[in-house]
Amino acid sequence: MSEIIRKDVNEQWCHSGIIKAGDYCFINYCAGNVGGTVEEQINGAFDEMEKRLALFDLTLENVVQMDCLFRDVWNIPIMEKVIKERFNGRYPVRKSIQTEFAHIGGENGLQFQADAIAYCGKPEDANA
Repeated sequence: MSEIIRKDVNEQWCHSGIIKAGDYCFINYCAGNVGGTVEEQINGAFDEMEKRLALFDLTLENVVQMDCLFRDVWNIPIMEKVIKERFNGRYPVRKSIQTEFAHIGGENGLQFQADAIAYCGKPEDANA
């Protein structure tokens, strides 16, 4: 197996933001624009995901799987709208889960976060 590379390490919270292991990158929970609308938070989470993916020269199009956590799972259509705008038709498999976030701000705080797995190996020839 190739080397495991950890980036965006947070010593205080004891986690890595992204880890490359073999042909895959594992992306820790992404959140952003906390306190904003659900759509702003979803875009903020994907902004954070893009930032971490860029550490390995990847984009959202490399994402093959996502776990999406919502305070209110009925906001899935908002996420789907944002995915259509940002993933250029390269949609990952995903699941959506409703949870009560342990985060400062209560119902006015965190509304969405996402974890992901991205493929970072060499793409196969489409004509093969």
